[in-house]
Amino acid sequence: MTSQVSSTAEQADGAVVGEQRAAAGAKDVRRLDRVIIRFAGDSGDGMQLTGDRFTSETASFGNDLSTLPNFPAEIRAPAGTLPGVSSFQLHFADHDILTPGDAPNVLVAMNPAALKANIADLPRGAEIIVNTDEFTKRAMQKVGYGSSPLEDGSLDGYSLHPVPLTTLTVEALKEFDLTRREAERSKNMFALGLLSWMYHRPTEGTERFLRSKFARRPDIAAANIAAYRAGWNFGETTEDFAVSYEVAPAAKAFPPGVYRNISGNLALSYGLIAASRQADLPLYLGSYPITPASDILHELSRHKNFGVRTFQAEDEIAGIGAALGAAFGGSLAVTTTSGPGVALKSETIGLAVSLELPLLIVDIQRGGPSTGLPTKTEQADLLQAMYGRNGEAPVPVVAPCTPADCFDAALEAARIALVYRTPVFLLSDGYLANGSEPWRIPDPQELPDLTVQFAQGPNHILDDGTEVFWPYKRDPQTLARPWAVPGTPGLEHRIGGIEKQDGTGHISYDPANHDFMVRTRQAKIDNIDVPDVEVDDPGGAKTLVLGWGSTYGPITAAVRRLRTAGQAVAQAHLRHLNPFPHNLADVLARYERVVVPEMNLGQLATLIRAKYLVDARSYNQVNGMPFKAEQLATALKEALDD
Repeated sequence: MTSQVSSTAEQADGAVVGEQRAAAGAKDVRRLDRVIIRFAGDSGDGMQLTGDRFTSETASFGNDLSTLPNFPAEIRAPAGTLPGVSSFQLHFADHDILTPGDAPNVLVAMNPAALKANIADLPRGAEIIVNTDEFTKRAMQKVGYGSSPLEDGSLDGYSLHPVPLTTLTVEALKEFDLTRREAERSKNMFALGLLSWMYHRPTEGTERFLRSKFARRPDIAAANIAAYRAGWNFGETTEDFAVSYEVAPAAKAFPPGVYRNISGNLALSYGLIAASRQADLPLYLGSYPITPASDILHELSRHKNFGVRTFQAEDEIAGIGAALGAAFGGSLAVTTTSGPGVALKSETIGLAVSLELPLLIVDIQRGGPSTGLPTKTEQADLLQAMYGRNGEAPVPVVAPCTPADCFDAALEAARIALVYRTPVFLLSDGYLANGSEPWRIPDPQELPDLTVQFAQGPNHILDDGTEVFWPYKRDPQTLARPWAVPGTPGLEHRIGGIEKQDGTGHISYDPANHDFMVRTRQAKIDNIDVPDVEVDDPGGAKTLVLGWGSTYGPITAAVRRLRTAGQAVAQAHLRHLNPFPHNLADVLARYERVVVPEMNLGQLATLIRAKYLVDARSYNQVNGMPFKAEQLATALKEALDD
């Protein structure tokens, strides 16, 4: 969850908080306060589905949770190779947590590549469940194992559980009319059943899901359910697993309400739909598929019943062009993309700045430059969002901080776009987009009123008394121009990319007018009403940790660790990056040191230094993965001791 209330349990690092409980003839059950599990295997092993199902059951059980899916960057790397390893990490607890966890307590490795790619992340004593059927000589040589790690003593520091997952799955499905290859595909469900037994996860939801997913192939559905149950029964009966574990629901972590598990892209999609309903405008998405933003296009295309129209364009330029046309026509217009697509859309974004029409540009950031690392996360598009256009073309920038927060950030971006008649950047990233956490479903009465008043008639009187419509006559408070829907009698006006004359909107090459319009557009952005930045300061702190976007979870977890160790450190997190909150200058001035962790080479730190003349210190990472809390805590401790 996103609460900043300190939780001493989070620093317990998975310690046992209850006594071992045993009953005569039954296996021991131990209670834990939190667990980190990583499922890893080849791209075809179904690790994302396995992790997603375990997550869904964990959410329904009432634990707080955070996930980290990790996809291969290649479309289809050779089977059994290190580049082809796909993993899914889940951190779940009986208290408020903030990250997917630094180091797994349990690794499920479906082949030698999965073991080798992930073993370095495991602490000594962690449990490793391996599919021994895949540890053939050829498979091990493919990833550089000279001898079997299951036999050479290299895993002696871990709790190793060798399980012939493939053989057991095929044996469990022998009564089904399936080929061996078809039966082997269910080994991920066997593994899921075993882990579900091990951590007392509910089973009904997964069985219901499998029946629905394979409704057209009831034989496949039945086989997967049988494999799932076989995995559960194996855990219950085998002597290799003498202990199972309980992680109680996080009853105190959640305010009262109805919750569901949600990913960032799904939350963002729902936020856009909610914004269109609150604005009483049709939602139009003009988009070109691009990882990791494509899920938003997929999701919104399912909701025509809410007045959503989706257009899958032939390229990025066509996608934003169609969206801008929809904005001109009176829709809440959106275009979705990632960093490479933003570069292609830049000219049309500049046009939207000139036309002063509401348009949401959703950038799900990924590793770059250019096409970069499509499935890896990064925060390196901030300066592109700020300045990546010709001329002076200011655009507001909003960034969510958690997967669930993507819903609220979408509403906020829509508010700014509609009130101030401007394109707005919404900067999410791959970590937020694919990660998930519990989300409290809001009551519709809690949502902001975003209704818009379109221009209805003349708004200016000429010297001769004639009433006319001026498309660039501005609201004195917001500096927004009127939004005139095409076809409204008497509101005909010219649009295009050439500079407009103030008020009339006629084409103008007058230098003084251009200077005035440039400054006015900048003033409109500078004066946007955004909330003050809130500072979490325990008192006596001389160091402020300033973050933005998806670094919120790791930063907050790291700050909690430092405070538990007796260090006084303050924290602030920015949602609005253009304009900055109006109190930010005063906040920065209160601290001797300002540290800015970012998944780039220091883009926010550059902006802070330039605007506020503050010696902001950067702590940077661009390896395609989110920060680890312990890593950040160590870096911040060094800054405090400096």
